[in-house]
Amino acid sequence: MANSSSSKFDQSRADEYGRQSRIALAGYDACHELCACMLAASGIAAEGARILVVGAGGTAGEIIAAARLEPSWSFVAVDPSPAMAEVARANLAGAGLTERVEFIEGSLGEIATDAPFDAAIMIGVLHHLPGEIAKHEILVQLAERLKAGAPLVLAGNYRAYRSEPLLLAAWAQRWRMNGAGPDEVRTKMDRILQGAEPPRSEEAVAALLAEAGFEAPLRFFSSLFWGAWFTRRASATPASHT
Repeated sequence: MANSSSSKFDQSRADEYGRQSRIALAGYDACHELCACMLAASGIAAEGARILVVGAGGTAGEIIAAARLEPSWSFVAVDPSPAMAEVARANLAGAGLTERVEFIEGSLGEIATDAPFDAAIMIGVLHHLPGEIAKHEILVQLAERLKAGAPLVLAGNYRAYRSEPLLLAAWAQRWRMNGAGPDEVRTKMDRILQGAEPPRSEEAVAALLAEAGFEAPLRFFSSLFWGAWFTRRASATPASHT
């Protein structure tokens, strides 16, 4: 997740992140697995590909899935939250992947642009960033660190939460299904509604990607407000907003 939202992911939230994420996102593990499958199917080198993973703190599920599918890939993972990074490192160690992952506790801007990556994964980041400019800037920074034509798998919430009351109500029922009482459900939904707004539509996601220098995205997974898309870096990258 990005620097502006890293304070939300303190130690208490990091400790429960894996369980809570699998409740909040029906199909959490399937999404990570399909992200790996999309990259493997995209035509990038099976041998020695370097993958940039943005917002990798927490379960590190996207790295674990991709690493198991392609044993020769290596990863550079970046996340600004110390607590989330610690959980991710522990999960990577448990999966025997420590040697294949360089973990940077900081922001995407700290990664050099002179050694572009073969592909990138960014899951659950964009909807935590407040405002269109912050969303645009992280995508531009990502494009600047990819080879021309390199694939990006992007996943996160889209649609304004209040715009789809039935989906929002179903989300609340998902928590109830997993044992949350009325007060806990209400607290969780209030937190969602008070947080940063995700892109307002799938068309808005496509527009953000186009403005940052990516091709039209293909959605390959969805779950309530959540979507996952495959795209590629275009040959030229637009300038950042000022």
